[in-house]
Order: sequence, then structure tokens, then C-alpha cells
Amino acid sequence: MKYEKLEYYVSQQRLNRFLIAGGNSKTKAKKLYHANLRVCQSFYPVLNIFEVFLRNICYNHVAARFANPNWIITEKSGFMSDQSLKPSKFFLRNSVINTERNIIRKGGVPSAGKIMAEQTLGFWTSLFETHHYGLIGGVVIHSFPNKPAYVNRRILSQKLTQIREFRNRIYHNEPVCFNGHTIDFTIASAIKNEINDLLAWMDHDLPNYAKSFDNIENKIIIASRI
Repeated sequence: MKYEKLEYYVSQQRLNRFLIAGGNSKTKAKKLYHANLRVCQSFYPVLNIFEVFLRNICYNHVAARFANPNWIITEKSGFMSDQSLKPSKFFLRNSVINTERNIIRKGGVPSAGKIMAEQTLGFWTSLFETHHYGLIGGVVIHSFPNKPAYVNRRILSQKLTQIREFRNRIYHNEPVCFNGHTIDFTIASAIKNEINDLLAWMDHDLPNYAKSFDNIENKIIIASRI
């Protein structure tokens, strides 16, 4: 596809960053745009694995806390409705309610499993934020039994937020190859390392499992040569 057609469909504004980073070379800009997409593509399996593993391990620890495998439904009127959550507009409760409505609208029957599976990554990472963390007795920290002793709730929350924000950039088609106008995949590499660390803190076997789907570094190396 010629650059002009790509620009028409992608938009001049979005491609301009690639054009500037490529020294105003349309050929280099197009190659960089494609390389960025391939790096983003390579993150999908690893991000998917991480999100599923985090979701399930956090869910299980909260279920143990309330001795209730259906807590995501019943706690709408429990800790999710605590008045201390008013500043956050009862984010968790509203997320569950909206999911239930969507399932019913599609002709389904809401169940704890279905509701859990449809929550965003932000739902799970928010359990590490102070206003939710205390209400569930901080049990989600046990999702990372292998973490170093110095790693506390705050550090975990920061790391999870960084991963979530990076994940959102990819899912919303934002580039991950820039530092200003410079081609730079440092953040992408750092996020990959953060994910591997957190997986290892969950279970030492998980990084090796994820590695079989991981082609991130190879795509970064190829993209960095442009």
C-alpha cells in the first residue's frame, strides 16, 4: 500500500509522528508504523495470559476471604457498597451491575463465572488500590506469594497500573515505539520484564509457560533496526 493511501485510512495526524521519527522519509515512516503494529501484536498473547491469571488468582483469594465463590454478585451490597467508596463512584459495584445488565440483554443468565470473565483489567488492578484493598483485608497481596519482601501493596499497585495503562495503549491502537519523537521501545521492553516478574511472583512456573507465546523481544529488535 502506498503511503498516501495508508495516510488516508490511518489519518495524517496519527502518521505524522512516524514521519517525524523517520526523518520525513515516507518509506521509513510506513515501515515504522508496520513494525509498531507487529510489536503491539506480539504483546497480545502475553497480556492475555497475564490478565487471565491475575483475574483468577485475585478472584480466588477474595472468595476465600468471604468464604463465598459467588462474592462478585453478593458483595454488590457488601464491601462494594461501602460509603468510603463514594469518591470512586462505587466503581466495582457499577461494573458488576453493568455486566449483569449486558448479559441479560443478550438473553443470558448472569453467573459469577460469566460476570468475573467480563470484568476489565482495571477491575482487578483496582483491588490493590487503598480504598478497595482495606475492605477486602488486603488478601489480594497473597496472589504474589513469591514477591520480594520489600514489595508491598503500593509497589504492586504501581506495577499493575503501568501494565494496565500500557495494555490500554495497545488495545486502543496507540503507538508504543516513541519517546517524544524518538524511536524508543524502552518502555515496551520494561513492561515485558514487569509482566514476567509478576508472573514469577504468582508462580515460578508461569514465566516459562508465557515464554512459549512470547515473541516480543524479537519484534522489538527488528523494529529498532529501522
